[in-house]
Amino acid sequence: MRTERQIEFDKIKEIWMDLTMTEQARENIRELTIFLSEGELKKQLKDTTHSRDMIEKLGMPPLQNVEEMKEILMTAEKGDCLTPYQLERVEKILASVRRLKDYLKRGKAYENPLGFYEENLDALDELREEICGQIRSGTVDDYASKELQQLRNQMAKTEEQMRQKAEQVMRSQKECMADHYCTLRNGRICVPVKKECRMKVAGSLIDKSSTGNTLFVEPSGVGKFFEELQYLKISEENEIYRILYTLTAMVAESEEAMKENIRMIEKLDFILSKGKLSIDMDAVEPSVNTARRIVLRDARHPLMDKKINVPLQFEMEGETRGIVITGPNTGGKTVTIKTVMLNCMMAQCGLHVTCREADICMNTSYLWDIGDGQNLTENLSTFSAHIKNVLDILGEADRDSFVIMDELGSGTDPAEGMGIAVTILEELRKKECLFLATTHYPEVKDYAERTPNIVNARMTFDKKSLKPTYQMIIGEAGESCAFYIADRLGMPNEMLERAVRAAYGQEAVKNYQWKKKEQLRPSCKRKRISEIKKSGRRKELDTKYKIGDSVMIYPDKKIGIVCEPVNEKGVLRVQLPDKKIWMNHKRVKLQIAAEKLYPEDYDFSILFDTVKNRKIRHDMERKYTEEIIENTD
Repeated sequence: MRTERQIEFDKIKEIWMDLTMTEQARENIRELTIFLSEGELKKQLKDTTHSRDMIEKLGMPPLQNVEEMKEILMTAEKGDCLTPYQLERVEKILASVRRLKDYLKRGKAYENPLGFYEENLDALDELREEICGQIRSGTVDDYASKELQQLRNQMAKTEEQMRQKAEQVMRSQKECMADHYCTLRNGRICVPVKKECRMKVAGSLIDKSSTGNTLFVEPSGVGKFFEELQYLKISEENEIYRILYTLTAMVAESEEAMKENIRMIEKLDFILSKGKLSIDMDAVEPSVNTARRIVLRDARHPLMDKKINVPLQFEMEGETRGIVITGPNTGGKTVTIKTVMLNCMMAQCGLHVTCREADICMNTSYLWDIGDGQNLTENLSTFSAHIKNVLDILGEADRDSFVIMDELGSGTDPAEGMGIAVTILEELRKKECLFLATTHYPEVKDYAERTPNIVNARMTFDKKSLKPTYQMIIGEAGESCAFYIADRLGMPNEMLERAVRAAYGQEAVKNYQWKKKEQLRPSCKRKRISEIKKSGRRKELDTKYKIGDSVMIYPDKKIGIVCEPVNEKGVLRVQLPDKKIWMNHKRVKLQIAAEKLYPEDYDFSILFDTVKNRKIRHDMERKYTEEIIENTD
């Protein structure tokens, strides 16, 4: 119904697949589902046990990947000639079959039933010996046939005669030679002749040097040997093809036996990989039943380190059909339900389980709702996704199903979530399926307490160290331990009592044992760690530039004089040689302060005003006048 990723069974399969040698075994693992036949399941579990016993007594089996062999058989079946490399691969597979037969025969000595698969393997010793005798190092061996041996001996003799003839010409016409050695050009033995001596050496021009000063000539006496060598090579090639086609025909004749070998290797690879997995996980063979009973002794999560894993003791038998698990956050509730379901699924897939002892019932389906199912593409919230998943589970579950649900009813209003959680549990109870559910709702604990066929369980918690112990006790309801954690961390006594009263009423306050009062903080005093500092930016701008300051304007790098200071918008006015401009203060940099350029009582109107305006302003100070000061912007 859903992917195996949520309960991490996909990771078990990945580990398992890494222990195989053949692609078919890996594909079988990918497609593997639970066995519904009790007889078939018990056979699969026994196969796992026998494979583990065989590996522990005899070591790792001599298995090989056979994918390449399948392609080789298809080539031979079509009538195409196999290459020496392909024939060598056939020989290696047959050698592996021979070693596997010997391995299984030794298993028979220990009365291991898997040893009898040896009878279904055919090492095809005659074919293997033929290939081994005629193919070596990726080529047809010289001794593959007498004719081939004679041809190659004759070829070697002819090549030597060619070389001797070339060296004789070089010795007799030493003065015409450009070097002291003959050479091979375009498959022909040539002598290096000086260009000016070409007519003195009889033979065929084959090549010349890059400068053209040296000519490579095949002496006329060498040519007849070359023609003989070419004829010998044609004969050699024909003999090689004859040998390869003969071996290919032998492979084609053995096609059925080879295919059966491949099927058996793939089957044994799958079976023996289960034994390897059992050894790696230190697992044991479980008992299986159809009585709706699950008993796990010292169970552990298959993916957790055995050294740090706390063994789980789990029992669900008799009339019990559901267990409601409560306890603190990070207390191990989710790991517990995953551990139970993973071990049950592994057992029903024919694998050993990570327990000291296990008795597991068969189920028609394994259904789960774990984790955050939020799906943005489908516009589903976490709660909506959970409910959608739960409805699918309720629609599929029957009396032979096994269901786990994590944080039942979470993700919505607590009161409504509690009601939904109780309703879901009641529906599962009516279907008579086995189920495990985790929750924090006290009302759900009460429901489990008073409802037949459902029991409470809790994850233990050390109130002194404030650490979970990861152990489950069936038959007792747990608590979140939030008040004890808050108490341990120093929450005042009055606040704790108020919290308990709000949650459970006045009577519940008496049941909590707080730390001694002298150890408690009297109240939650406010710690003043920091304070907000108001920005002094406005004040800084007001004093940053003064009238008369010499400044540089960027990016033009022009020099001007401040004629009006920075206003509330962060803009100041600067006098340039020909005009006044408004400018943001960020584009201005102080060059020389006004107090360094002018005396204290300096009249800046001399710099910033016209002569006419200065005269009018002077008249205004002495008498009434109708003159108007002109704007100099």
